Amino acid sequence: MNLRRDVFQAIADPTRRAILLLVASQSMTAGAIASHFDTARPTVSKHLQILTECELLQQTQNGREVYYQINAKNMKEVADFIEPFRQLWDERFNKLEEIMKTYKGK
Repeated sequence: MNLRRDVFQAIADPTRRAILLLVASQSMTAGAIASHFDTARPTVSKHLQILTECELLQQTQNGREVYYQINAKNMKEVADFIEPFRQLWDERFNKLEEIMKTYKGK
């Protein structure tokens, strides 16, 4: 049974989210990524495989090394999904702030 993975399944795991944060600013090899975790390298490789299958990471071959970098296009799918929730919370906090200002003034 081959289940299709999607970006939301990929980011559900805290280790995969940490990997995305690591490679957000620069391309990194699997070994460099794995050095940031207290797990076996094959475990990190599995996480990289999942992120690559979901197209959240892209691979670039440079000699014998494979570098991983963010695929910004597919990260936008996550951001687009979250945006309405961010707006909702912003509105709620703004209303709370107004209530607090009114309460503090009394």
